[in-house]
Amino acid sequence: MQQPVAGDRSTATPWLYPSQASLAAGSYFRHRIIEDPEWSLITVPHLTELCLQHIVHNFEKNPILDCLLPEHKRKVLDRLSTGLPLAVTANLISDEDYWKRCCTQRWQLCDISNYGGSWKRMFFECHLENILKCFIPNMTDPNQVLELIPLCKEYVRKLKVDQFLPPVKVDQKEERDDLSDTGSDFGLSEVSTHHYDLGVLITALPHLEELHLTYGVKDCGMNFEWNLFNFTYQDCCNLAVAVKMCHNLKVFKLTRSNVDDAKTRLLVRNLLDHPCLVELNLSHNLIRDKGAQAVGKLINQSRLEILDLYNNQIGHLGAQALAQALAENSTLTSLNLRLNCVEDKGGKAIGRALLTNNTLKSIHLGSNNLSEPTATLFSQVLTQNTTLMSINLSCNHLGPDGGKQLLDGLADNKTLTDFDLRLAEVGKESEYLIHQIVWANRDAVRMRSLQHPPEEGGSAAPTKPL
Repeated sequence: MQQPVAGDRSTATPWLYPSQASLAAGSYFRHRIIEDPEWSLITVPHLTELCLQHIVHNFEKNPILDCLLPEHKRKVLDRLSTGLPLAVTANLISDEDYWKRCCTQRWQLCDISNYGGSWKRMFFECHLENILKCFIPNMTDPNQVLELIPLCKEYVRKLKVDQFLPPVKVDQKEERDDLSDTGSDFGLSEVSTHHYDLGVLITALPHLEELHLTYGVKDCGMNFEWNLFNFTYQDCCNLAVAVKMCHNLKVFKLTRSNVDDAKTRLLVRNLLDHPCLVELNLSHNLIRDKGAQAVGKLINQSRLEILDLYNNQIGHLGAQALAQALAENSTLTSLNLRLNCVEDKGGKAIGRALLTNNTLKSIHLGSNNLSEPTATLFSQVLTQNTTLMSINLSCNHLGPDGGKQLLDGLADNKTLTDFDLRLAEVGKESEYLIHQIVWANRDAVRMRSLQHPPEEGGSAAPTKPL
């Protein structure tokens, strides 16, 4: 008898007993159902789900969000791509969870405590900062910044740009050809080093309150050149005009940018009578006495509360100008002049100003080549001044006698809670006894704060100066 081939329906089936025939027929049909490629246990999605999928897939061309029900809106936001154009999402999506996804997928470290607890604010501030850090004058399209302004202007409160790239250097051969054509190289080096002008951007940000800038290049490695850190006078002019027009600015920091006396005076002229500025930081620059004299004028023609001028080249003349302003000032609470060279003439002038000033709470004069005459005057300050809470005279040469005089002046002082005398050569015994008095004052302040906690919204104690 001929044997049938499996799966070959053209082969004749032999005669079987009825029971065998029914068994073979049942096996055949079960085999057909399992191998059917069109058969599935998945049910057809609801029409609502299909609509939400369509909205998500076509959101860039047809953004639909506000008219959805809350539960449907939540599903759409959770599925939207973080790579959608900002022109679509910036002013339409306010959901913090969406902007959190945008931030965490782009940056490894995300601390929204520095951005008022807002993920959306963090995204736009960091995004704008990255564009400015990578902007190359004469090469990068300025529209990259201009087109972003209407999208981010409502959310940017602070800008921290620690790098400004200079224009790309022209090829030396081409440069020589250009010089041979013009017959002069006048102004070439100055023009070739101007950085991006922040004027248009800053004046278009109505809520900008803090501006932290450093004109230099990070991680330049073996490509280091001094002109990479050249903050030109034209750069300073552009920045000064822009800051003057930023009426809501409260904090302005321009550090590590080779700001000299001329640029300092230019900045000060545009900051006089600024309506909101309360903190100015010009540290790690090249400011000398004339620049400090200009800042002294600013102290009494502004609302400054915090002034940082550490690591400059200010001498006793500049310190005397600052002291004269300090004696008449009623707003400044913190002054940091460490790493300058005010010497005893400048230190004594500041001490005499503190005998009458009743608003300054923190003074830092570390590493200023001070000696015993300054310590003698500061012992009087400790006796009469009831406002100062923090004094730093570290890394000076006050000597053992200076330490004893400071100890005598501190005997009846109940307000000083921080007194740094490290490496001041005051003697171990005097330093120990001074710290005992300071710690007692600190404990007394802490106990008073526990007994009478400050009201909500009250001012906090000043932090220890850097």
